[in-house]
Amino acid sequence: MAWQMGLILGGARSGKTRLALQIGQTFPPPRFYLATAVADPDDPEMQARIERHRRDRGPAWHTVEAGPELAEALGRLPRTARVAVIDCLTLWLGRWMEREPTDEAVLDRAEALLEAVGRCPAPVILVSNEVGLGVVPMTPAGRRFRDLAGWLHQRVAERADWVVFTVAGLPMFLKGRAEHVLGPSPDLPDAGPHGR
Repeated sequence: MAWQMGLILGGARSGKTRLALQIGQTFPPPRFYLATAVADPDDPEMQARIERHRRDRGPAWHTVEAGPELAEALGRLPRTARVAVIDCLTLWLGRWMEREPTDEAVLDRAEALLEAVGRCPAPVILVSNEVGLGVVPMTPAGRRFRDLAGWLHQRVAERADWVVFTVAGLPMFLKGRAEHVLGPSPDLPDAGPHGR
């Protein structure tokens, strides 16, 4: 079954990116990784983190440092692209929250991104942090971020062909079926009769 858009949600270090790359590796090259984190010369820890992730992906992936300009970066992918992974939507959201004064303007950016995903020559896997499972944030900015992330995830999930929630490295398919994404695979943990 062909698909155009998938969404992988989960907490920090839940295995989201690893799963996205595992799914992406089922496609022949060229494969593209669109990073929303851009190296900040004043943040050596983040620079080291970005470089470590780049090494971990290896030469099988072309890295595009898209930052907040994801829609434009998707539009520049070559027609020969076979798959694209966007990692991650929550960093992208945070950057647009800094630039746009209203929630509506931020969600308009989300709409433009989803339209770009629909026009992309390759299937797109979007990775994002689920931030709505914890306590209510103490600050107005924290609450705004949590709310916008929830609204963004709902919009993406509604249009996505499949949605996965990862916990402790295990994928739980919320929409779609594992075999439609990866095919029969012994590498994908069996989530039982209700999780597949």
